[in-house]
Amino acid sequence: MLALLHTSPLHVPVFDGLRDAGHPGLALRHLVHEDLLGRARSAGPDAVAGAVGAVLARAVAEGATAVLCTCSTLGAVAEAAGPALGVPVLRVDRPMARAAAAAGRVVVIAALESTLEPTAALVREEAAGRPVALRTVLVAGAWERFEAGDRDGFLDAVATAVDAVTGADAIVLAQASMADAADRTTTSAVVLASPRSGLAAAAALGRGRPAGGHVPRGTTRGVHARGHAHRETSVTHDTGSPGGPA
Repeated sequence: MLALLHTSPLHVPVFDGLRDAGHPGLALRHLVHEDLLGRARSAGPDAVAGAVGAVLARAVAEGATAVLCTCSTLGAVAEAAGPALGVPVLRVDRPMARAAAAAGRVVVIAALESTLEPTAALVREEAAGRPVALRTVLVAGAWERFEAGDRDGFLDAVATAVDAVTGADAIVLAQASMADAADRTTTSAVVLASPRSGLAAAAALGRGRPAGGHVPRGTTRGVHARGHAHRETSVTHDTGSPGGPA
């Protein structure tokens, strides 16, 4: 079973759809903890490291053989919990960042300021010392549209910001919620989104490693296995998290 840590319930159907299309038979358990993002935005991701670790430890105790964190703001603290959990933990944007790091001139676009530096740092990490020209762009007002349920307005704002970028070889959509904006752009640059590549990498890790094997940060390779004929999904939606109040 692959556990997915989300900070928005809107990600659940997205990843279920990607699973059904590309990984039939992969059992998913969705852990929705909206409060973690709010706390991380106000106090920094390290402030919720203990809560994230507790959520993931519970998922592993209940049968998860790998974990995918779909929140870019929390990705680093989720991966840091991996050694203690004994199962692979992957942030959803790592495969995307690896692809971006090979491009040369990279622009990271986000609707949340708290996501910009973690994503930029990940691209630099994946570059592993290779030169990469990196810029960041915050899409003003986009997140407010997302929170208000205006998905089209949110995606249009992101797409407009993407098309305004010049001098980039690759444009990174830093948040999983932005992925569908790529279809609304006209830019000639490569537009990278995280959900599809992140789920594929996590599925490979969960299937290609024994349940007790830890995969270090930055390792996303694994062996794909044939899926079963059935599919399974469970959702846990918590309004509060271990380690502190919402």
